[in-house]
Amino acid sequence: MKIKKMFRAYSLSVVWILCLVLFTEWAMAQELEDYPRKPNFIIIFADDLGYGDLGVYGHPTIHTPNLDRMAIEGQKWTNFYVGASVCTPSRAALLTGRLPVRSGMASNKSRVLFPNSVNGLPLEEITLAEQLKTVGYGTACIGKWHLGHKEKYLPTNHGFDYYYGIPYSNDMDLTRKLEGPTGYWDLWTKEYKNLEIADFNVPLIRNKTIIERPANQHTITKRYTDESIKWIEQNKKSPFFLYLAYNLPHVPLFASEEFMGTSKRGLYGDVVEEIDHNVGRIITLLENEGLAENTIVVFTSDNGPWIKTEISGGSAGLLRDGKGTTWEGGMREPCIFWSPGNIKPKVVMDMGTTMDLFSTFSKLASAEMPADREMDGIDLGPVLFSDGKSSRNEVFYYRGRDLYAVRVGAYKAHFITQEVYVHNPKRVEHNPPLLYNLDEDPSERFDISEKFPEVIAEIEQVVREHNSKMIKAPDLLALKEKTK
Repeated sequence: MKIKKMFRAYSLSVVWILCLVLFTEWAMAQELEDYPRKPNFIIIFADDLGYGDLGVYGHPTIHTPNLDRMAIEGQKWTNFYVGASVCTPSRAALLTGRLPVRSGMASNKSRVLFPNSVNGLPLEEITLAEQLKTVGYGTACIGKWHLGHKEKYLPTNHGFDYYYGIPYSNDMDLTRKLEGPTGYWDLWTKEYKNLEIADFNVPLIRNKTIIERPANQHTITKRYTDESIKWIEQNKKSPFFLYLAYNLPHVPLFASEEFMGTSKRGLYGDVVEEIDHNVGRIITLLENEGLAENTIVVFTSDNGPWIKTEISGGSAGLLRDGKGTTWEGGMREPCIFWSPGNIKPKVVMDMGTTMDLFSTFSKLASAEMPADREMDGIDLGPVLFSDGKSSRNEVFYYRGRDLYAVRVGAYKAHFITQEVYVHNPKRVEHNPPLLYNLDEDPSERFDISEKFPEVIAEIEQVVREHNSKMIKAPDLLALKEKTK
């Protein structure tokens, strides 16, 4: 009898333990039910595309049906930011999830890397590619890199299994002779239709080998897409991360014969419409291969439009100024998230940044966040997959190594402003800082600093807390090779 009672008690204990295990698994599943399991990730990064350059963001003469469709089926973000308003630091922020001043990819002397630069993104930095490889992802970088052209700094030494693209901006390695102090700008404002491929000796690299020089920029957008499609087809059976960084519409502007002269916006519109067409090819591939429901696609730009190039540059829409500045037009970018059946369709007015992609993708892929360094991203999952709100309430606007402006909630304070792309650009320190309500005045036209000193005091406290934890790495952009 005692044996039967003992057996019955033991059986009940086992049942309770099993119930507890099942309940725990159910609870964990409920917590993660809104998150896709091990999704593929594609980041499509345009170069110098403005906030107002897409149809879905209000451009009246540039036709972007594929990106418009993605925004309707997915999410269009209206307050999405990059980590800097020029190429190199912005790309460093995207791939590391950290403000570029933390990695040394920010400088007051040389704002980006050049063909004679010595350094690149430090190997000690953890890129999103390296992060995802720890949990079994295949990785590829196709397009513009601009984080170091020397072999030790190329994508294949930063976690990418495959690389096909140019190592820096497409206007570098300029071979055309320029006349006078305005020669460079004249190239874009007066002569942009007369450019030739040979004017730019930019190399096209596969992995670590130069395969074409100068790169044929008329066909480069299509070829980036061809390579992307081929790589996805070869890697579709396991989780993958593709970083597709088109080097256009950065000047010089080149379009293929198929798109030349097709846009009402001129050559700039031709280039943007060709990018849209090729994004559509990626989306079609995902749908035809049955990958769309398990792939998250993000489209955005590295910084705002290069206004100095006049008709060769884009538009920031209603936002103020553009590339190179810490006004909204320099750092607030169009951003579209697309993943049918996963991403909840809506227009998102919460704040997000490219640095948040590192945190968000890590959570989705079950990759542990680095614990040995300060990270600057947050998880956007609650906004993407449910009715949650973004926990981001602050944006820090660095120009080089200095903090110029800070946004807290709706309010943005400019402590420093500076002109760009002029000889001896004027730097102005503001005391009190300029203050704008970006919800009411996204164009930053009406300074309200005199009316809201308490808001300025709140932002200044945020700055003090930020500075107390900020450790800046040495400037790695300024060092150049000596000319012979």
